[in-house]
Amino acid sequence: MRFTLRQLEYFVAAGETGSITLASERIAISQPSISTAISHLEKELGVQLFVRHHAQGLSLTPAGKRLLREAKGLLQQAEALYDAAGEASGQIRGRLTVGCLITLAPMVIPELSHSFMVAFPDTFVHQVEDDQERLLDALRKAETDIAITYDLQLSDDIAFEALATLPPHVVVSESHPFAGKAKVGLVELADEPMILLDLPFSREYFLALFMAEGLAPNIQARSAHQDVVRTMVANGYGYSLFNAFPRSDQALDGRRLVRVPLAGKPRPMRLGMATATQVKPLRLVEAFQAHCRSVVSDSYIPGMVPPVAGNKGKKATEKPRR
Repeated sequence: MRFTLRQLEYFVAAGETGSITLASERIAISQPSISTAISHLEKELGVQLFVRHHAQGLSLTPAGKRLLREAKGLLQQAEALYDAAGEASGQIRGRLTVGCLITLAPMVIPELSHSFMVAFPDTFVHQVEDDQERLLDALRKAETDIAITYDLQLSDDIAFEALATLPPHVVVSESHPFAGKAKVGLVELADEPMILLDLPFSREYFLALFMAEGLAPNIQARSAHQDVVRTMVANGYGYSLFNAFPRSDQALDGRRLVRVPLAGKPRPMRLGMATATQVKPLRLVEAFQAHCRSVVSDSYIPGMVPPVAGNKGKKATEKPRR
């Protein structure tokens, strides 16, 4: 065999992105290195892997599509060898695939993943962002090792360990009449225009808050994108409900948002770690779980305003002592 696993990795990146440029950005390797690796593979295997489109990227040939499947399988087997070696030697090393709820990922995952890889230099965290339904499905299919998410719609085949408790808050523009209130009740919100975060299981959670009080929200708009909802709210389209809040109180267009506690005792969401019960966790997964426990708590959550910040006057950016 006169090609390397590294060359296969470059080929897979180009095949999945359909672009030398995007592959270069994805794996942080120069474009000439990726082009050279692909050319070497084509010469060595005697097949054309891509059709090159001028200024329009790459298209896999039929042979390229088949080789992409085989190359991904081979790379997974190679990663498994490293995992097995790490398990046998007691070392923390290898590739970890971490799923994260799409609304939490921009805030939580960057610091959490980076700090883990700094603590364990022989590891690599591959992150997957998705909605709750797909995250749980990926755990069941062993496509991910662990997920950082909420305790929403969990069945017996999913183990969950809570790390922090996040009560729901009302989010409004700074000019909204509710912006100056200490608390807002669901009865007050029922007739107000609502911008719903429309994601599987998340929307059911928010709607259930109203149902528990015998109410129905006045939904004026929906979006599956958290930043779209935040910007609509900041522009005065209506209010929304959230459990997780970035440390910035601005929407993407620069307008300010105000969060107000929801009155009563609405069911909070619990942020934590989910794993598949039928899969025995590797030492690498256990190390990541221990790392999450040491980082995430009610007093500190990476990238987020922690729940105790409003209650105890603690700064949202203050890191816990460990």
